[in-house]
Amino acid sequence: MNKRLWQELRVARGSFRVTVLMQLAAALFLMFQAWSFAQIINRVFLLGQPPAEVIGWFGWALVGVAGRAAATSASTVAAAHVATRVKASLRQRTLRHLSALGPAYLQGERSGELVTTLADGVEKLDSYFREYLPSILAALLIPLCIILVVLPLDLLTFVVLLFTAPLIPLFMVLIGMAAGELARRQHSRMSLLGAHFTDVMQGLTTLRLLNRSQHQITTIRHITESFRVATMNVLRVAFLSALSLELLATLSVAIVAVEIGVRLLYGGLLFEHALFLLVVAPEFYMPLRTLGARFHSGTEGAAVAERLYQVLDTPPPAAAAQPVPDWQSIAFEGVHFAYTPDRPALSGATLTIQRGQHVALVGPSGGGKSTLAALLLRFIAPTQGQITLDGQPLEQIDVEAWRGQLAWVSQKPYLFNATIAENIRMGQPEASDAAVMAAARAADAHDCILSLPQGYDTPIGERGALLSGGQAQRIAMARAFLKDAPLLILDEPTANLDAASESQVIAALRRLMHGRTVVSIAHRPSAIVHADAVYEVRAGQVSARPAAPVEPAVPVEAYSTANNPDEAV
Repeated sequence: MNKRLWQELRVARGSFRVTVLMQLAAALFLMFQAWSFAQIINRVFLLGQPPAEVIGWFGWALVGVAGRAAATSASTVAAAHVATRVKASLRQRTLRHLSALGPAYLQGERSGELVTTLADGVEKLDSYFREYLPSILAALLIPLCIILVVLPLDLLTFVVLLFTAPLIPLFMVLIGMAAGELARRQHSRMSLLGAHFTDVMQGLTTLRLLNRSQHQITTIRHITESFRVATMNVLRVAFLSALSLELLATLSVAIVAVEIGVRLLYGGLLFEHALFLLVVAPEFYMPLRTLGARFHSGTEGAAVAERLYQVLDTPPPAAAAQPVPDWQSIAFEGVHFAYTPDRPALSGATLTIQRGQHVALVGPSGGGKSTLAALLLRFIAPTQGQITLDGQPLEQIDVEAWRGQLAWVSQKPYLFNATIAENIRMGQPEASDAAVMAAARAADAHDCILSLPQGYDTPIGERGALLSGGQAQRIAMARAFLKDAPLLILDEPTANLDAASESQVIAALRRLMHGRTVVSIAHRPSAIVHADAVYEVRAGQVSARPAAPVEPAVPVEAYSTANNPDEAV
């Protein structure tokens, strides 16, 4: 049994207690049923009593049968409730923990593998808590109750049961040592298949353009075959386990039957006691056989749990509870950060951002600009140095409260597979329709939204697939307008737009930047021409540059007043 999965039962203690009590009740009703049948057969067929005189025992036998059925059903329902609660709890905690770890952690993981673990992987725990765990309880409680009743009736049968019962768990453990490793391999292959399939689906357009789809089909076929082999290996061990446990249980029941029959033949045992023992002997081994048959579910659940707890054991950034102060400046003081030990992103970065200032970060790709933004967003934390608000370390401030002060517009805004209104409301879920429309007007998106079939209720597809790049960017800015945060971070929001869309986006950006502190990551001159301070970020180092317009990197006519009238202003 996985100890950490056992601890997960705390979210459904009541249902788990019901499961335990119903397993115990089923064991008691079983023995009551067996004793009633033994009395009926002994009195009618051996003592010759008329059926009318044993009608009471028939009633008690029916009580035993009905009680056992009811207790077993209640135990099954309670175990299903336990499984449902635990799965929901694990998914919620894992998603919450992934959110706390932030995008920096997710960049080092394959999204398809995580999705497979959270969906199919967690679902495998259903069998663990619904079938395997109740089987463990039954294998403990039912044989224990039976052997305690057998002890005062017949010592020899008690000894036989006592010494043969441990053989079944012993063989189960020996086989389980091999089954556990095979189950981990199977889960690894399943995760690899899910991750690769997700990658292929996301890049299907590129594969078709490059005529590489057939190659990927072949690759998926190989991975699928590897997963099939791993699954068959696990099933082979599972069937071997079931065969060996069935054989041991059958031989054990045969030993009990032989020794009872021989002693009954020579008058060493009462008939009613012998019949009772023969009825309960198969029931004594049945829970152990059932546990062996469901042992496969236990090994699969343990393999999934290892991956889940690997994620949950990754420490998130330190939490803090200080409120956000009424700051006047943000200072990066000798900040170092490295994604890997051999790949430093920042080496002693130092700069100051004054409240109400527009700061532009320029420099070559890979220089560390996006890392500075990620530090400011608190997706990652400095490995050395610190970021302060008027001298107070940023890590001492509550992260949720701090992000409530931020709005972020990136070059590839993520739009969810929902309506336009729902996407704009991401920053302010309780905003009214009027506020959403006002934000869209400020972002110059209102008219284009109304031109869509359902207006603000138009579904936009996964990642905004049904929108153009300019429309998606303006909806992302409408989201920032609605949030109305005092600190705005722009990560090259016009990088992928044509000249006409860029002019509209820039006009909306200037309205958005008005009265706010702005940090913009820029390559194009139009993004930094109005900056109060310009910093060049190169090879992890930050140096100040004059806050003057930069020589355009594209033909001048692309920024003419005819195409971009906002530039003329």
